[in-house]
Amino acid sequence: MSLRISDIAQAVGVNKETLRYYERRGLIEQPERSPGGHRLYDERTVHTIRIIKAAQRLGFTLDEVADLIEVGHRRGRDSGLQERAQAKLVEVEARMKDLAAIRDNLRAALDAGCDDLHQCVSSDCCPLPFAEITTRKTDA
Repeated sequence: MSLRISDIAQAVGVNKETLRYYERRGLIEQPERSPGGHRLYDERTVHTIRIIKAAQRLGFTLDEVADLIEVGHRRGRDSGLQERAQAKLVEVEARMKDLAAIRDNLRAALDAGCDDLHQCVSSDCCPLPFAEITTRKTDA
């Protein structure tokens, strides 16, 4: 059964440009063309796009998704998802820690009433984490 681009887009909840982009990136196979030049996809394309969207929801970039798909094609169903998901989890937890620090700094700046970074940088009571720059005097 052949599906046109609008059918695929509607079935998986993406727009036509997204499908064309996935095609250019090599994430989905080049579709057959009708005599009129319309793209004609098969059901495997729906399956692949659902995999792409699920992997993106897990935080994988399109480059990482492409690699997962390629490895899955080479090794069958074993695409190394467990190992990659563990590494992605470590990455996400590190980003969450960084974001929590940013959140805490923003709250401290709001609580302190900081309104001007130029004034804050020279103030001892500003809670913002300005980097300390030390200068060394050199003997001439």
